[in-house]
Amino acid sequence: MRVLGIETTCDETAAAVVEDGRILSNIVSSQVRLHRRYRGVVPELAARAHLQRIGQVVEAALREAGGRPDAVAFARGPGLMGPLLVGKMAALAVGETEGCPVIAVNHLEGHVFAAELCGRLRFPLVTLIVSGGHTDLLLCRAPGRYRLLGRTRDDAAGEAYDKVARMLGLSYPGGPVIDRLARGGDPAAVPFTRPLMPGTWDFSFAGIKTAVLYHVQGRGQPLTRRAVADLCASFQEAVVETLVRKTVAAAQSHGVKDIVVGGGVASNSRLRAAFTAAASEQGLRVSIPPPVLCTDNGAMLAQAAWHRLRWGLRGGSLRCDPGLGFENWASRA
Repeated sequence: MRVLGIETTCDETAAAVVEDGRILSNIVSSQVRLHRRYRGVVPELAARAHLQRIGQVVEAALREAGGRPDAVAFARGPGLMGPLLVGKMAALAVGETEGCPVIAVNHLEGHVFAAELCGRLRFPLVTLIVSGGHTDLLLCRAPGRYRLLGRTRDDAAGEAYDKVARMLGLSYPGGPVIDRLARGGDPAAVPFTRPLMPGTWDFSFAGIKTAVLYHVQGRGQPLTRRAVADLCASFQEAVVETLVRKTVAAAQSHGVKDIVVGGGVASNSRLRAAFTAAASEQGLRVSIPPPVLCTDNGAMLAQAAWHRLRWGLRGGSLRCDPGLGFENWASRA
């Protein structure tokens, strides 16, 4: 079954065609250059850019895949309202034209299934979704059955990266820049506290961000290139160690042997290496999709929609824990 996935939650206009777990096309048009001057995504500009690009992106995805889709998937949320509406209307238009069902998919659920495009997932598993807007830790019993273990109480990990980059006068987006500079720095140069928050699976990165600010202000002079590299490495190590330790501990606590990591921050080279090392040491299996499938893309939505079609569902929630609706797609119960 061929599914066309359309992704427009934030600043990537993306469309992909997936057939039974195999990617036939994956087109992504990034708006990074558009928003770089503002050092963050401007919702109105993002919506206009999606309107300008969506037709060409969807057409390119269908042309590259060849043939007609059997279904169309789009991200219903979470995301920016204007961009979400562009994706929804595009999906409805294709569905009407092709006479095929249109499936609404939770954007975060898509990140779970991005890893399935690289190999079969073994349930139950623990998933860490880590991006610019989200840091969620979930126990996934089966496709559509999710239990929220913890999430960030303030800044998402990716948001903290962007804000620290702004403090240091680095370009946007901050994640790739900090990742690159950190490779030449000493991760032990600045002893940042790890916010492990014992007794909870939640995260908090506002404190590390503030600690970076105080460190910069306390020096009283511009940072040298070496000092910037050391600061990036130290900040990154604190964030990565926190994410890895809590995720691995959650898997062990719930008797789970498989971990899936998704979201834009999963592209980070240090995070990927740390998860691989920790999983090997603890006898766990970790699945992290390649960077092109970590950032927002249509293929992950198409794969998530495939499960709905497999069960004969057309929208709303999948078979999930009692009382869970779309907006609260994963419960702490």
